[in-house]
Amino acid sequence: MKRLMLATATILALYAPAAYAAEHDHSAQGGHEAGMTHSGNAAHEEVLDGVKATFTVQTMADAMKAMGMEMPKGVRETHHISLSLKNLKSGKTLTEGDATIKVLAPDKSEQTKGLMAMHGHFGADFVMGAKGTYGVMCKFKASDGKVRQAKFRYTVK
Repeated sequence: MKRLMLATATILALYAPAAYAAEHDHSAQGGHEAGMTHSGNAAHEEVLDGVKATFTVQTMADAMKAMGMEMPKGVRETHHISLSLKNLKSGKTLTEGDATIKVLAPDKSEQTKGLMAMHGHFGADFVMGAKGTYGVMCKFKASDGKVRQAKFRYTVK
C-alpha cells in the first residue's frame, strides 16, 4: 500500500501543473509580502525573502484522468498539493530542502504531512473531500537554510 501511495504521488507530481483542476475557487488570502501574486494555474503564489513559492492544488481524480489512467483502488486522499520554489535573484528552481504542510479542514480537523521532493518541486496527497474552505499552512527551509512560512485558503466546491 505504501508503494502504491508513493507511486501515485510521484506520478501526480510530474503532472501537477498541467492537470490542475480549474473547477475550484482559487482565491488566495494571506501572505507576508507585497510581492505576493496570483496567476494562471497556481492556487497561491507569494514571494518570501527572495524565494517565490508557488502552490498548486489538484484533485487526484483529475490528475489521473489527464494522464489517461484510472484512480488506483484504496487511495483515500482526494487532492495533491505541490510547492515549487524559485530563487528570484538567480532565477534557479530550488529542489533541495524540507517542507511541511498543515491542512485545516472546514470541520477544523487537521492533516500535517512532510512534502516529498519530486522532479523539481515538493508534493504530498491530502484528504479534502468535504466542500468548503480549507486553510493551508506551509513551513519550508530551502537550500539557503532560511525557514519561511506561507498560508492561504483554498475552496473546494
